[in-house]
Amino acid sequence: MIKRLFMAALALVAALPAAAQQGTVYNLWPQGPSTPGPDPADTARVTVFLPPAGKATGRAVVICPGGGYQVLAMGHEGTDWAPFFNRQGIAAIVLKYRMPHGVRNIPVEDAEEAMRLTRRMAASWNIDPQQVGIMGFSAGGHLASTVATQGKGDAAPNFQILFYPVITMDPAYTHRGSMNSLLGAKPAKRDIRANSSDQQVTRVTPRAFIALSDDDHTVLPANGVNYYLECYRHDVPATLHVYPDGGHGWGILPSFAYHVEMLLDLKAWLSSF
Repeated sequence: MIKRLFMAALALVAALPAAAQQGTVYNLWPQGPSTPGPDPADTARVTVFLPPAGKATGRAVVICPGGGYQVLAMGHEGTDWAPFFNRQGIAAIVLKYRMPHGVRNIPVEDAEEAMRLTRRMAASWNIDPQQVGIMGFSAGGHLASTVATQGKGDAAPNFQILFYPVITMDPAYTHRGSMNSLLGAKPAKRDIRANSSDQQVTRVTPRAFIALSDDDHTVLPANGVNYYLECYRHDVPATLHVYPDGGHGWGILPSFAYHVEMLLDLKAWLSSF
């Protein structure tokens, strides 16, 4: 019986990316961004995947793919997640944010505007403005955690989901490529601190789900672990899942050895509040 249930779950979650529907694309800055980037061709947008109206729970999540603040893994860390969330009645808003090229506030502005847009469209998209979370992978996890710890007003998420996130800009633990792209090769100490999310956690930081692999040599596990410890220290509800292996960048790929367990862990967490 247990084996049959496990195989059924495996077949279900393994098929999710293939079942992805067509999303609706919105230009994030139709009148132009607050901070123009160095590359005019690099524009920000969101692709919105809504569950059927009768299934919608009112919950939504803005998804920030990773890529070291240099490129974006829009598939397995972005749009491929839409079926997983939509099956649970959750709207998935996948963010294509602009690359910073050393201008730190560019991706942050895009992510915060995606949060605000989601709340502005709440009535049309069957979304509860008090149930809007943010999710990120690797450098996108840094972006998501930045918005989670520093976002204000309609830009502040109600929950956060972080996969193998870059958290700190401390050169001893950070992902150098992400740091260089975001802050430059030799950032000032004040900029390192201001962009290290573990040092920005407060008692009003939203609840967190954190997942990573023990053998991640690209973004050291200390990033996610230290963030969890700061959440714990500040009485922020958080859960940390460290899988024995898998390295970095697995997202929703079925080839990840703990793919099924990870999705079940995340589903259980989403059902817990």
